[in-house]
Amino acid sequence: MPFQLVHAVISWVLKRRKHQIDSFLKFPIEVQNELLNRLLYTAKHTEIGKKYDFESIKMYETFAQRVPIQQYESIEPMIERVRQGEQYIFWSTPIKWFAKSSGTTNAKSKFIPVSEEALEECHFNVGKDLLCLYLNNNEDTELFVGKGLRLGGSSSIYEDNNSYFGDLSAIIIENLPFWADLNSSPKQKTALMSEWESKIEAIVEETIQEDITSLYGVPSWMLVLCNKVLERTGKQNLLEVWPNLEVYFHGGVNFNPYREQFKKLIPSDKFKYYETYNASEGFFAIQDQNDCNELLLMLDYGIFYEFIPMNEFDGENSKAISLKDVQLNTNYALVITTNAGLWRYLIGDTIKFTSLNPHRIKITGRTKHFINTFGEELIIDNTEEALKKACLQTQAEIIEYTVAPIYMDGTTSGGHEWMIEFSVLPSNFELFSQVLDDTLKAINSDYEAKRYMNMALNFPKINIASKNLFYDWLKLKGKLGGQNKIPRLSNSREFMDELLSLAQVKID
Repeated sequence: MPFQLVHAVISWVLKRRKHQIDSFLKFPIEVQNELLNRLLYTAKHTEIGKKYDFESIKMYETFAQRVPIQQYESIEPMIERVRQGEQYIFWSTPIKWFAKSSGTTNAKSKFIPVSEEALEECHFNVGKDLLCLYLNNNEDTELFVGKGLRLGGSSSIYEDNNSYFGDLSAIIIENLPFWADLNSSPKQKTALMSEWESKIEAIVEETIQEDITSLYGVPSWMLVLCNKVLERTGKQNLLEVWPNLEVYFHGGVNFNPYREQFKKLIPSDKFKYYETYNASEGFFAIQDQNDCNELLLMLDYGIFYEFIPMNEFDGENSKAISLKDVQLNTNYALVITTNAGLWRYLIGDTIKFTSLNPHRIKITGRTKHFINTFGEELIIDNTEEALKKACLQTQAEIIEYTVAPIYMDGTTSGGHEWMIEFSVLPSNFELFSQVLDDTLKAINSDYEAKRYMNMALNFPKINIASKNLFYDWLKLKGKLGGQNKIPRLSNSREFMDELLSLAQVKID
C-alpha cells in the first residue's frame, strides 16, 4: 500500500534525528555555550550587537553582565522599527514575520519576531523531533498510515508595510513545505480559514471522512472539536469514528483539567498523550517518554536559556543563572536568547527542573499569573494540583476555571473567588471545596499561614459556571481560537467581574 511505504520512509528519516538529540543529552552545557557564541557571532554587526559589543563577548558571565534582561515593553520600540521596514536592528537576517500574541486574553498584543532561522531550526524541527521521539518509543506505531488532525488558532495573516503578522500556527502553516500537507488534515485551505466557528464545522466535515491516527492542538479547543465530531457522526467515542487513532500531541495549557474528559472520548489504555511546551517565542521542551509528565528541554533549537529563581525575582532587575547552575525542584522564571533576535528576554513563564541528567522540566505557571494579594504566593502549579485531588475524590471533571482575589473590607478578611465550569459536577460539593482548600494548605505554606484562623484569607468562594460561560466570554472578546487561553490566576478582579456580569446576563 502507498501509505505503508510513506510510513516506512518517514519513520526511517525521523529516527535518524535521535543521534543528534543524544548528543545534546550527553553534552548539554557545551551545546548551550556553543549556541550562545554562535548567536553572538551571527548578530555582532546588528545595531544591538554593536551597542553591547557582541564581538568581544567570549563567555556567559560577560554576556550576563553586559546585556540587560528585558521584558516586551522594553524591546517594543525596536520591534516596531523592524515592522516599519528597518532591518538588522536585533538580528542579522531580514525579519518579515511576526507572531501576534497576547499570551492571555488581555487586550494588548505583542508582536514576536519570527526569523527564517527560527522557523527552520526551531518551529519546524520540533514537529520532526516530537515524531522522532514518539517513533523511537513506539516501534509498532502506524502513525503515517493515516493522517494527523491539526487544530491551530486564528489563521488570518495580515500585511503591514511589507511585514506579516498573525497567530504562530498560521505562520507555520503558511511556511510549511508542500509535502507536509500530504499527511495532515484538514488541508491548508481549511486550516487557514479565519472565522473560528465556520472553520470548526469545515474541519469536522473534512476529517470524519479520513483515517485520522493522531491529533495536534490545544486541549480546550480540541475538546470543542472532538465533541462536534461526535455530535455530527452520532458516535459514542472517537475510536468509533477513527479506529486507528493512537496519539494526541498537545500543548499550550496544563492538560490535567482535561485528562478525564479525553479518556472518555478515547476509551483505550493503549492511546498515548504527548505534551509540548511552546510559545510564540519558540518551542522549548517535548515529552520524550511514554506516560510521563516531564518534558525534555530541547537545547539545540537556536535558543539559549537562563533562569531566575522566583524567590529572588525582581523583573528586569533580576539576576539569572545559566543551565549549569540550576537545581532540582526550584521555581525559575525563564529567560531566553533566540535566533530571532530576542536577547535575554523574560518570557513570563515559570518552570522547575525534575531531572538534571537529562534536563527535564515541568511548567509551573506564569510570572504575572499568580495571586499574591495577601502574601499567599499562589501559583498555577498549586491550583492545578488542588483541583486534581478535589476532582479525584468527588468524581468531578472540569472544563475551565479562573481565580481572583476578594479584597479585604474593613475588618473583614479577604479570600479567593473561583469560577469553575464543570463537565461533571462534584458528587459532594462541600467535600470538593474542602479538599481544594486543604490541598492548597498542604502544598503552599504561605497560603496555609494566611488561612490560619481566617486571619487574612477566608475559606474559598466557588462559583459554578453555567454551560459555555468561558466560551461565550472569549467570543464576546473576539478571542475564539486555538491559541487563546483563559487566565487562570489574577491579582485583579477584572476577569472575574466580567464573568460574573456575563453569568448574570445569561440568567436574565
